Amino acid sequence: MAGNTISQINLSELLQKNFGFNMFKGEQEKIIESILSGRDTFVLMPTGGGKSLCYQLPGIISEGTAVIVSPLIALMKNQVDLVRNYNENENVAHFYNSTLNVGQKKAVEQDVKDGRTKLLYIAPETLAKPDNIEFLKSFKISFVAIDEAHCISEWGHDFRPEYRKIKDAIKKIPYHVPIMALTATATPKVQLDIVKNLSLKNHNLFVSSFNRANLYYEIRYKINDDWAVKNIIQFIKTQEGKTGIIYVLNRKSAEKIAETLCLNGIKAAPYHAGLEAKLRANTQDQFLNEDIHVIVATVAFGMGIDKPDIRFVIHYNIAKSLENYYQETGRAGRDGLEGNCIAYFNYKDITKVEKMLSDKTVTERERGMLLIDETVAYIESGECRRKFLLNYFGEEYDSKTCSEGKMCDNCAKPKEKVNVTEDISLSLNIINSCIEAHYLPHIMNIALGIKSDGVASYKHDLMPFFGQGKDKNEHYWTSVLRTTVIHGLVYREVEEYGTLKLTDKGRAYLKEPFKIEISLNHDYESEGDIVLAGNNNSSMDKELYNILLDIRKIEAKKANKPPYVLIQAPSLEEMCLKYPISEEEFSHITGVTKAMAAKYASAFCPVIKDYVEENDIIRPDDVMVKTIVNKSNDKVKIIGAIDKKISLETISKELGLKFSDLVDELESIVLNGTKLNIRYYLKEILDDEVIDEMMEFFQKNETGDIKECYENFIDDDLPEDDIRLVKLQFIGENLM
Repeated sequence: MAGNTISQINLSELLQKNFGFNMFKGEQEKIIESILSGRDTFVLMPTGGGKSLCYQLPGIISEGTAVIVSPLIALMKNQVDLVRNYNENENVAHFYNSTLNVGQKKAVEQDVKDGRTKLLYIAPETLAKPDNIEFLKSFKISFVAIDEAHCISEWGHDFRPEYRKIKDAIKKIPYHVPIMALTATATPKVQLDIVKNLSLKNHNLFVSSFNRANLYYEIRYKINDDWAVKNIIQFIKTQEGKTGIIYVLNRKSAEKIAETLCLNGIKAAPYHAGLEAKLRANTQDQFLNEDIHVIVATVAFGMGIDKPDIRFVIHYNIAKSLENYYQETGRAGRDGLEGNCIAYFNYKDITKVEKMLSDKTVTERERGMLLIDETVAYIESGECRRKFLLNYFGEEYDSKTCSEGKMCDNCAKPKEKVNVTEDISLSLNIINSCIEAHYLPHIMNIALGIKSDGVASYKHDLMPFFGQGKDKNEHYWTSVLRTTVIHGLVYREVEEYGTLKLTDKGRAYLKEPFKIEISLNHDYESEGDIVLAGNNNSSMDKELYNILLDIRKIEAKKANKPPYVLIQAPSLEEMCLKYPISEEEFSHITGVTKAMAAKYASAFCPVIKDYVEENDIIRPDDVMVKTIVNKSNDKVKIIGAIDKKISLETISKELGLKFSDLVDELESIVLNGTKLNIRYYLKEILDDEVIDEMMEFFQKNETGDIKECYENFIDDDLPEDDIRLVKLQFIGENLM
């Protein structure tokens, strides 16, 4: 296009010629016109919106070579292959990074200097090297595009220090070079950081809606890891022929889950940084060619992957931030068609994510904790998930559309609404009276009338609003205060690590309140709201659950045992998903042994059968999940060590487990129907009288509540783990 003005260029014709598309998406054409005019350009566009084309087309038609700064080698390779596929000139695009040897680098440099290469993909750390700066000075640069620009911000979810050096490298070019910054995920704070750190001047800003209307969002409470894997397999079995990604926190989980999926007839493979580069590249190619249907990956996988028909994205663990979550779920349904986004959550997962911050600086930990807190708020919210997500990125959204389409679990199965108009006003008044300088827990303590150290030190117990909300509980006030943020009445000041401040809309609300009704937050541990995979509308049958609770109570009285010992709650919940109507099917329920089935199936199965017939219920086929046989498995070692009466401290030390994690493993073993006898250990740590008294407590108590037991034996000053162990012994002695 040398010598032509923008008005003389027919971009639509050039789009058709170079990429085969007949029309632009959204604001692509305006974005391209902006960079062609020499203006700095900032693009916020969700995954699947067509960001790549915004620099590919102008790069190809401009005089000189466009330099594309990209964070991942896999992303570069994929982008280069894509552009070459559209173009007759094989050298139209190159990547320039550490994977090239000296000879290959020289070949790329020659293609660029000879004008054959229009797009040069380069890593930020490569860009900053002195030798490479000299190379950049040796040819005409049309513009520099910085992909994944959120990496430049310390407040972003994927901060990379090398991104901070990009500006200095560009300044060394002896002429003005326009800059294009692109990202799919940037909160208002991150946006300001990007503009500041890249010194964007008089730039054009293009913000597309963050709403991915075709994506369905759902949170599922993770009873335990084994249950989650089985649930995932059930879901994938309903997605025959479709491809998806499962995100996990660590390499071990990626490999173990991928192996389990393969054992169950699902074409899957792990993907993480610990694998050889050649194997990772091969796995990526197999996924793109659909020789593999499911990738089980750490967060590295998916950036820049040009696969528009990924049908599901599953988070086995919670994401480290909402930016991560949004970006990763955004890899589903990029073609505008179906995309299911399912995340599994357990409160223990929060601890796992927090541990990943342990080696960070204090400032980085505080920022990380704020991001985790936002993610937990999203997970627990009873309101429209899409509204929450878009609000986080500074976009207002009317949840009516999501509700009508039932495009998130909260809109598909809405909870009862509660009028919180007056309590919203109380919340805003407290925040305002605190000079907008405190965090959510502090504001909640004032509403509840709790004189915490912080409340007392600021003398906030003397303010007129102190204790005005004490008739409600903490769960209620957490819901209300988070709602003030979702509705744009309050914002969290990230630079002050989450202090609550009123917006203009919030100040207007104080003068003229309007009616607000909300669904309170989920309390997953008490709700027991479990979902059968593969059916957005198939949650645990609560009516049947209550019927089974009554049967369990009757049978427990006959056996002179507490109900929770007879059959565990997770087993009852599974029955309300699978509807077992025979002794054989009953024995396949997690936590039910053959002996238990022989004794209790006759009490439960006829009732379940009648219920199924009366309500015209179609029973789901049971998925018999094959598991990895591993004789070195921790559970096998634990059972063997306990049989030998080895001290639990010794067992935890040999397995490299924290003691509380060992107790978790013991609970998992017992809840799956295996007897354990740890009385030998209890006698080492507790007096016989205390053991007998606690065993008697669990015999009489119908729920086996640990907190209730702790309060009952508070004078004995017992650690919670000791109480849990006595309960496990009690259950073990009463198992069939």
